[in-house]
Amino acid sequence: MYRYRTGIAWRDLPEVFGPWQTAWTWHHRMASNGTWDRALDKLTAAADAAGLIDWSLSVDSTIARAHQHATNTTRLTGGWIELQESAGRAA
Repeated sequence: MYRYRTGIAWRDLPEVFGPWQTAWTWHHRMASNGTWDRALDKLTAAADAAGLIDWSLSVDSTIARAHQHATNTTRLTGGWIELQESAGRAA
């Protein structure tokens, strides 16, 4: 929980939690067998029963477009290779 609250890497866990490898293994096992999901379900149900959760929902359909150079794909821009390929298709 500390790691998610602070946003740190596993290797940066304070020494009070023990070796980071042990903390990661423990977390991974609990995530794999569904322990974290069951805990969240119980906490959510208890908070909802106590009236502590407001189920109001807001949906935003804003689209954030990325600049064409923000992608990881290669874009041919009319160089020599592209010209040679298109000449073969034109024939």
